[in-house]
Amino acid sequence: MGKQRRNRNRILGAGGGIVIAGLLVAIVIALVNAAGGKAETAATPGAPGAPLSPANATPAGAVAIGRADAPVRLEVYLDYMCPYCGRFERANADEVGRLVAAGTVRLELYPLSFLDGRSAGTHYSTRAANAVATVADRALDKVLALNRALYAQQPKEGGAGLTDDRIAALAAEAGVPQDVVTAFGARTFEPWIARLTETAFGSGGVTGTPTVRINGKVFKGDLYTAGPLTDAVTAARGG
Repeated sequence: MGKQRRNRNRILGAGGGIVIAGLLVAIVIALVNAAGGKAETAATPGAPGAPLSPANATPAGAVAIGRADAPVRLEVYLDYMCPYCGRFERANADEVGRLVAAGTVRLELYPLSFLDGRSAGTHYSTRAANAVATVADRALDKVLALNRALYAQQPKEGGAGLTDDRIAALAAEAGVPQDVVTAFGARTFEPWIARLTETAFGSGGVTGTPTVRINGKVFKGDLYTAGPLTDAVTAARGG
């Protein structure tokens, strides 16, 4: 049963995975249109006509943390409802934070919302990702603290997720300024998150979360045990 849940959350496997990913893209396009955007206006975040993105987002749509000239670029595609993303965070957060602080890693987070349908209609993935995007826009130095807090209190997949008030409280406890917390309610970056999700599962080649890339190459080692990712980053730095 555990293996079946893992396969579902990561949307892996030939044939069926491709079909599911295609359906997800179609759903996201519908969400974008419902939010007032049109999927055909721009293929990628940051392109002309694309939804408003956080001030500190890369052209590809990542929330970038760390030195721009760091020797290793670590991309992490995640969904705040995904239990395997929570496992990844708990195993690797301390080491990733250390590597970013040391200037070894430039961390690029892609907050996705493909598990919105697994939160009893509350769109938890989008709401949590919007909070992170808002913090990235106005208080970038607090993104990792909020990311950690959201996973420390991660709701069960299939439930209603955390309330807006609870997300706001976690952000405040993580040191996010109150004016930034208040801005969560504007839902400014929800269309951007929908477009980012569409792009990730389309031209971005993502088939599930967490997806981790080191200098552009997918990391295929153990994501859920401390050590292997650090070793791979160290090797990439040496290379």
